[in-house]
Amino acid sequence: MGKPTGFIEFGRELPSKRSVEERRLDYKEIELLGTTDDAKKQAARCMDCGIPFCHNGCPLGNIIPEFNDAVYEENWEYAYQLLTSTNNFPEFTGRICPAPCEASCVLGINKPPVAIEYVEKSIIETAFAKGYVKPRIPAKRTGKKVAVIGSGPAGLAAAAQLNYAGHLVTLFERADEVGGLLRYGIPDFKLEKTIVARRAAVMAEEGVEFKTGVNIGVDIQAEEILREFDAVVLAIGSTEPRDIRIPGWDKYIGKGIHPAMEFLSQQNKRVSDIARVVDHRGDKYVNGEILATDKHVVVIGGGDTGSDCVGTSNRHKAATITQVEVMPAPKYDDKLQPFYKVRDEKTPWPQWPLTKRTSTSHEEGCDRFWAIAVQEFVGDGEKLTGLRIADITGERTLEDGRKAPITENERVVNCDLALIAAGFVHPQQYLIEQFGIETDMRKNIKASEGNYATSIDKVFAAGDCRRGQSLVVWAISEGREAARKVDEFLMGESMLEAKEVGMFNPVFSHA
Repeated sequence: MGKPTGFIEFGRELPSKRSVEERRLDYKEIELLGTTDDAKKQAARCMDCGIPFCHNGCPLGNIIPEFNDAVYEENWEYAYQLLTSTNNFPEFTGRICPAPCEASCVLGINKPPVAIEYVEKSIIETAFAKGYVKPRIPAKRTGKKVAVIGSGPAGLAAAAQLNYAGHLVTLFERADEVGGLLRYGIPDFKLEKTIVARRAAVMAEEGVEFKTGVNIGVDIQAEEILREFDAVVLAIGSTEPRDIRIPGWDKYIGKGIHPAMEFLSQQNKRVSDIARVVDHRGDKYVNGEILATDKHVVVIGGGDTGSDCVGTSNRHKAATITQVEVMPAPKYDDKLQPFYKVRDEKTPWPQWPLTKRTSTSHEEGCDRFWAIAVQEFVGDGEKLTGLRIADITGERTLEDGRKAPITENERVVNCDLALIAAGFVHPQQYLIEQFGIETDMRKNIKASEGNYATSIDKVFAAGDCRRGQSLVVWAISEGREAARKVDEFLMGESMLEAKEVGMFNPVFSHA
């Protein structure tokens, strides 16, 4: 415990953000880095609890009290070693993770919790600045060849871990850049793509072979992959967007109605000045450029992806931006009543709190409405002009037992651009079908969390394609755990760290 009275002496303080007026003019990251002294004060607030619930809150099992102590002692290299013993990519999670660890912080029972995410980001950025981040090249190669398909956080984590174990790893990505939704789904104002490229460069030096622009199942058949490699990890994500099949959908899809990811990935291409515009699935756009400039934008869906659409639309200088959500508004607003002061009775500590969250994109300007039923897409026959909506006031039971909303105050709102941010339903099926892999009822790849093995010998699955749409931190965790199971499959045992061990024990190769 770095400073026994730290949680009394210091309050929770997060890094400054660039002003709304400034950041709406560009796509640079909103949050500033802060200083190492600031990070030291925040780390000093950690109480080194007898039972650190933050471990359980973090899907990766990060060793949080220990790296907080190292930061307070200004032992940045040891803090970096501790952090990366459980997390391959703290530069990603330190920026875009919702920080379930903080919701589980013991201090957060009655005070602002420790700023764990900020400390994590400070550790990795200091490590890069001081030269602690160096390629970890395996001392010995096993000769075993592993194909990882998909370069999102799950695929990157699996590739990194399997490479550390000494295997020859080839990572296939159908898009032209590495990163999956880190690269083409999350806007630069939350995660600049130089951060992704920096990590990919380190992994390439470590020996991971990247093959971009290669669509397995199209450019290379599944049977060829099975023939050439000793093991295969599918980390293809969940990329089929959820449709909203209401009147007007078939008429105006592509004529004002667009999936959110199509909109976001196009903008990421523009920011990176990549001329060859393809969507996040590797397909050429058939709907042309999607811009919100001077349009009445309605974002359908109240989650993070919807928030990203709001921020991007603001930067496009949309005429108006409205975000609608079918669920009722949470009882507590995190801006007015932070979760550490008032928790909803449905989500007591240490659970993830149910609360209304205001993102940096919402701060930049947006009208938000809850408990909204989207009833019809309205247009002039050629393009979308409006959206028929109504307020949900209750629900009724139909004769067949299904539930239906009770609505009132039906009206049509102006809408030139409807962005569907209603989540993803399952991974694309063509590759799964080509491998002949069994799927579950939701069309996700069927593979247990215990061993990550699919119904096909030597083929494993990790991330959203297995568990369904989830967080980046869960994808990293799945990639790491799947890599350990692949290593056991290939070698009979694994020296890769198990999540539940919780001690610093970096592994570079099989001895």
